[in-house]
Amino acid sequence: MSPHGVRSVSRIHAEQRDLGVLPGVGRALIEYVPGESTSGLFGGNSNWRGPIWMPINYSLVQAIEKFDRFLGEDFKVPVPCLDGRELTLKEIANLLADRLVDLYRSNQGCRPALATQPPFAASPHWKDLLLFYEYFHAETGQGLGAAHQTGWTGLLANLVMRRYRKDIPEFWSRQSATGHAAAQARAELRVA
Repeated sequence: MSPHGVRSVSRIHAEQRDLGVLPGVGRALIEYVPGESTSGLFGGNSNWRGPIWMPINYSLVQAIEKFDRFLGEDFKVPVPCLDGRELTLKEIANLLADRLVDLYRSNQGCRPALATQPPFAASPHWKDLLLFYEYFHAETGQGLGAAHQTGWTGLLANLVMRRYRKDIPEFWSRQSATGHAAAQARAELRVA
């Protein structure tokens, strides 16, 4: 876990690169790269060796929340990034969601995802014009890769909503029921 989410490869591999001998492969090494790829493989911009990727982190939040619903609030686990303090799975999901949202949360006028982008970091006229990046530097939170990835980085809006609407499952079930009733009423009016 980094200050900005779960890395695609553990930071431990910055020092421990040797994975040993794999049958049929030989000596296997792994490299931790928290930002842009250091390899020209796949055009040089494909890097699943350390950065923060939104779809993976979002899936983790969802999975942890589902386990929390199944195991309940009495189930707690130690959290290494909090010096082993025990948290419920819901608290862990919230911790991860908060770190992801913090990529774009303004902290003393600077958003980690945009900190190295001059117009966004320095100009008050650009401060609320956000680019949604493909992935993020694991140590700094800087947005990397394509700057038009609104599809999966847009999941941040859902994380904000989940975090600050405590009754989100009930809210959406009420909306669904209300929407279904309204659609049914409109259909009946068309028939009449």
